[in-house]
Amino acid sequence: MSSKSDLVLDSKNVAGAMLDLLSRIKKQKPLVHHITNWVTIYDCANITRAIGALPVMAHAEEEVEEMASIASAVVLNIGTLTTNLVKSMILAAKKANEKGIPVVLDAVGVGATTLRTRKAEEILDSVKVSVLKGNASEIATLAGVEAETKGVEAMSVKGNPVEIARRLAKEKDLTVVITGKEDVISNSKKTYICKNGHPMLGSFVGTGCMVASVLGAFCAVEKDYSFASSLALCCFGIAGEIAATPVSSVKGPGSYKIRFFDEMSSIGSYSIERIAGMVKLEKLI
Repeated sequence: MSSKSDLVLDSKNVAGAMLDLLSRIKKQKPLVHHITNWVTIYDCANITRAIGALPVMAHAEEEVEEMASIASAVVLNIGTLTTNLVKSMILAAKKANEKGIPVVLDAVGVGATTLRTRKAEEILDSVKVSVLKGNASEIATLAGVEAETKGVEAMSVKGNPVEIARRLAKEKDLTVVITGKEDVISNSKKTYICKNGHPMLGSFVGTGCMVASVLGAFCAVEKDYSFASSLALCCFGIAGEIAATPVSSVKGPGSYKIRFFDEMSSIGSYSIERIAGMVKLEKLI
């Protein structure tokens, strides 16, 4: 990456901030309104509940505005999009904008088909999105950079992910989250790199969608969306690392997934020292 590290953020401060947000989530119990992917909807609901927030999955045009009006965050995921579903997303997001609550858009599969790319752009043009999340090729496509997406997987990107994130964040006035081996989070003024995570997180379907749910919960209780997003990704990645140990207890994706959910539920009760010893978050200049 072309940018250099300003500092590896003080791990105790990061751990303390993460645990503080998890505590706020458990106390406030924010309602996270999802219009999301039918493939992973069950996991998104459960991961939201695991960290102490309240999930609701409301998709019908007739009720999305009313549901968004009582929510603390709205999460949109175009993984199994239809044109009618996008109408519901825009209605819900407009109501969220009126209320001043965060909108998270997970640009699943953008670049794979014209419909996905066009509809993601339509959402971005129609409403104020707070956090735009995707893999490198999805975000690059929305930034007008040449990229290849195969299904929902990033295949190749021509460009530096940090610079792409910064430029798109500035252009759209939002926080961009690029997930991958190293996650990039930028609102153009502040850029973070999160290096937490484990390869087993990619062994089952749905972790990307669950990240969007966690982003929604964290942003529901913290208005600095770039920092909240960074802490959400650290939390997710650290839980993924803990779930993989000891290796002898993980027989494959199924047993790992169960352990991961348990860790996401438990991580808020861990000590600052334990979390601090695992934090891998950097701020770039």
